[in-house]
Amino acid sequence: MAIVPGGAPLTMAGGVREFAAATPDAVAVVDGDRRLTYRGLHDRSSRLANALLERGLRPGDRVAVLLGNRMEYPEVIAGLTKAGLTLVPVGTRSSPAEAAHVLDHSGSRAVVLDGALSGVVADAAAGRVVLSLGRTDLGPSYDAALASAPSRDPRVPVDELAPFAVYYTAGTTGTPKGVLSSHRARALLCYLSALEWGLGVGRTSVAVAPMHHGAGMVFGYAPVLTGGTVTMLRSWNPERLLRLVERDRAHAAFLVPTHAHALRALGEAALRDHDLSSLDTLYFNAAALPSALKTWVMEAFPRAGVHELYGSTEAGIVANCRPADAHRVGSVGPPWYLTDVRIVDDDGAPVAPGEPGELFSRSPFLMSGYLDDPAATRACVTDDGYLTSGDIVTRDADGFLRVVDRRTDMIITGGVNVAPREVEEVLHAFPGVAEAAVVGLPDERWGERVAAFVVPAPGHAPDAAALDAHCRARLSGPKLPRALTFVDSLPRNASGKILKRELREKGRPCAPTSK
Repeated sequence: MAIVPGGAPLTMAGGVREFAAATPDAVAVVDGDRRLTYRGLHDRSSRLANALLERGLRPGDRVAVLLGNRMEYPEVIAGLTKAGLTLVPVGTRSSPAEAAHVLDHSGSRAVVLDGALSGVVADAAAGRVVLSLGRTDLGPSYDAALASAPSRDPRVPVDELAPFAVYYTAGTTGTPKGVLSSHRARALLCYLSALEWGLGVGRTSVAVAPMHHGAGMVFGYAPVLTGGTVTMLRSWNPERLLRLVERDRAHAAFLVPTHAHALRALGEAALRDHDLSSLDTLYFNAAALPSALKTWVMEAFPRAGVHELYGSTEAGIVANCRPADAHRVGSVGPPWYLTDVRIVDDDGAPVAPGEPGELFSRSPFLMSGYLDDPAATRACVTDDGYLTSGDIVTRDADGFLRVVDRRTDMIITGGVNVAPREVEEVLHAFPGVAEAAVVGLPDERWGERVAAFVVPAPGHAPDAAALDAHCRARLSGPKLPRALTFVDSLPRNASGKILKRELREKGRPCAPTSK
C-alpha cells in the first residue's frame, strides 16, 4: 500500500466509521418504513465485509451489485470498502446479455443482488459467490449471511488510489467499457457535492437517480459519507417523489430534465397538495434545461435554488451553474471545484472566447482509466492529464461553459448514455437487415430518443413489429429504438462514412414505440 503523506487515505467507508462514533443514533438511511442509524449502518456493513471475506474473497476482488435504490445499497458500498473489495454496479434494467458482459469482463467473483432481479444474472452468476436479498433461489440469504458474520470492522487497508468501483458506461469512445474510479476520486466528489448542494449533517436528501449509475451513486451516498440522511425513492414516479419530500421533510434532490417534465405534467394542483416547503435545493444533470422548463421549475419550487451541473462518469463533475446565475439559460456554469478546463480546435490550439472547441478537463475526480483497455484510455487522455469529454463547447468572457454539440455520436436519453454502435449491432443481427444506423433525435421529454434507420436486405419485406421484438429481447429500455425508419440506402461521404448528421435532419419515424 502506498504511503499517503498527511494522514489516512480517503476511502468510501470513512464517513460511516466517523459518524457511527460521533452520532450513532442519527438516521443515515430511510427506505419506506425502515430506518437505519449510523450505528446500524456501521454494524451491518462490517458484517457484510466479513461475510464476503469468509467466503474466500480477497482484497482487490470485484463484486457485482444488482440492486435498485434501497436501504442496503449504502451498507453494500461501505461493506465492500471495509473488505478492500471493488464494486461493480449492474443496471437493474440490464438484459441478461448485458449483465453477463459486465460480470465476465470485470471478472467479478461475487454477486450481491435483489432476489426479484435474479433472472438478469441467473446464468452469469454460476460459479460465483452469491448473496440474495429476498428470494433466495439463486443464492444464500443476504440477511442470514450478515446475521452469522462477526460485527467487528475488518479494516482491510485500502490505498486511496485503488479502484473503488468499475462503472460500465458507453463512454467517450462509443462502446461500453469499464471505468475505473478510485476511492479518492469518488470520496472527493461526495464531500464536495455535500458542500455544494447541502447533503451533510442535519440535511435530508432524496435518492432519485438509480444508485447503480455513477451520478446517482455519488448523490445517493454523499449524504451518508457526510453525516446526513438519504431517503430512497425506489422507482421513479413524480407523485411518489412529492409524497416522499413532504413525509421526510427533504431538503435536496438530484434530478434530470425528464423528471422535471414529469413533475410539470402532474399539474399545479398536484404540487399545491403537498407541503414542499422543506425543499431548498434542486440540481440537474444529463442535459441543459430548456428555457421554458427551467422557468417552470423555478416558479413551481420558489424556495429551491436551481443548479445545473455538467459531468460524466469518466470526468466526474466538470462544471456547475449556480442559482445566482440562473439567468444564463443553457449554460452549465464555470468549472467546478479543483477543475481546470481546456477548449481546443481540431489542431489542439486554444480557441477564443465564444468560439466552439472540444472540451478537456483535469481534476482529482477523473477516472483512473478503462479496465483492461489502455488503448482506449490513451485515446481520450492527454499527456498532461486532461480528459476529453467528446463535447463541443463555448466559453464566454466570464468563463461560463455552454455545450453546443457532441464530437461523438453518443445519445443521452433520460440521463442514460447510449452508444449507437451497440444498438446497431443488435439491429444487424436481425435476419433481413442489410445495414443500420442509429442516431439521437431531439425529444422534449427524454432529451433525446434513439432513432434507427434500417436498410432491408434484398428480397426481405420490412417487419417493424418483429424487429422491435428482437431489440426488446436484447436491449435494456433506454437503448431501444423509439423511432424506426426503413430506407433504401444510408447517406455516405466519399470515404464511405455514414453521414449521421443527414439522418438526424431527415429523422422522420414511421414506427414509433413507447418508452
